[in-house]
Amino acid sequence: MKSDAWYDAFLEILHEKYPKNAQLINKVMDLLCIERETTYRRFRKDVLFTANEIAKIAAAWNISLDEIIDINSGHVSFQMHAIDYLNPSCRDFWNIEKNVEILEHIQTNTYSEYMEVINIFPRPLEVRFPSLLRFKLFNWIYYYTNNESQSAFSQIIIPDNICMEFERYKNNMLHVKNSNFILDEMIFEDFVQSINYFHSILLITEEEMQIIKEELYALLDYMIKIANKGYYPETQNKVNIYISQLAINTNYSYFYTDKLKTCRIHALGKFDISSCDSNMVANFRDWMNAKKRSSILISEANEKKRIEFFGRQREVVEGL
Repeated sequence: MKSDAWYDAFLEILHEKYPKNAQLINKVMDLLCIERETTYRRFRKDVLFTANEIAKIAAAWNISLDEIIDINSGHVSFQMHAIDYLNPSCRDFWNIEKNVEILEHIQTNTYSEYMEVINIFPRPLEVRFPSLLRFKLFNWIYYYTNNESQSAFSQIIIPDNICMEFERYKNNMLHVKNSNFILDEMIFEDFVQSINYFHSILLITEEEMQIIKEELYALLDYMIKIANKGYYPETQNKVNIYISQLAINTNYSYFYTDKLKTCRIHALGKFDISSCDSNMVANFRDWMNAKKRSSILISEANEKKRIEFFGRQREVVEGL
């Protein structure tokens, strides 16, 4: 390996974080408090980033040093993204904002691909329904925190600036050229069962449950519209919806564009464990697309199965 191969890999990682060159330069200038020409010299490799500068960038941008140093080690580095969406620190919000900004290049990219294999609602669809998002965070707090006094659903308030980033995320995802969702067949049953449980222990009121129910109907209507047409109605970008005939126990996703290649394991209902290793992303694409063999495509094709599936989901929601 050439002695500067690690540095080329480091620069590549930075460009993945901020695909637009001008934006990347400005972000590095602000972070390191250095002048524009000094920054350009580091990207031209006239002068290399110092060890302290690399460490500062890695810490601020959540870059694993293994990704920089062990480029050809054969090891794959995964990162855990633990973000507090309800009480975000400045760094939490910065990370959310940065992750959304990275997706903006999708709107001008000639080809982009996104896929989820999931037993929960797809993120690009769920994000348009505030009560469903609130319930996801509420559910996570109940199961994974040690608070002696459990917060009621009414106490879960997503800050306005986070809601704005969710909106930007939703708009960016509409521009993905090819989206694939493989859904667990029990996706609505499991969600409704959770709602009924929290209602039974008085953490969700009758009125709140009805609001959630209306959003579930709206989600169903939107999914039916997508499945009938085979694309997002707003952008006409391709969407394939599959129903898995086998239970899905772990949730996975990947992004694939010419500038962004990343795969994720969605852990503990809220956190992401991700890697940008090109070989691992390629493996994820192969593994996840192989899941189609045990799944039924219901968007555009197979009208009978599509009507049966959505009819059953509507009955489930009606029982809430």
